[in-house]
Amino acid sequence: MADRSSYMTPSADLEEGEVVRASFAPDRKTYIRDHTWMAALAMGVGMAILWTIGNPHVWTGAVGGLLAVAIRAWYMLDEALAERWDLTDRRLLGPGGRAIRLKDIKEVRTLDSAVQIVTLGGDKHLMKYQPDRDATKARIDEARR
Repeated sequence: MADRSSYMTPSADLEEGEVVRASFAPDRKTYIRDHTWMAALAMGVGMAILWTIGNPHVWTGAVGGLLAVAIRAWYMLDEALAERWDLTDRRLLGPGGRAIRLKDIKEVRTLDSAVQIVTLGGDKHLMKYQPDRDATKARIDEARR
């Protein structure tokens, strides 16, 4: 079986003369911060649901929400932090063999700590847990010019 982490980094071969200008990897602190906010939201929603249905043990919604997000965060940590994107002078190369020509990028957006790449064909790609999403977006936008 192939190493799973190799799937999370760009695997497309560089074209002749193509040069990698920047690499974008997720940040552990950003990952933890995002999951902390998700846990807080899940705790609140869990408690609100139990309160709405009249459950006298509303506090269990907080425990359930916290545990659900904590287990997910722990389970996904290695895979999420192994994902890397490379920006070349021609393309944006991502995990799983993704290769997006810079001229085919329609829009670059920010969503919380992520950067979303939208292609002319309508495909959407997400670069998650960026330590400085605005700098990542600016670097991609600059390369597109």
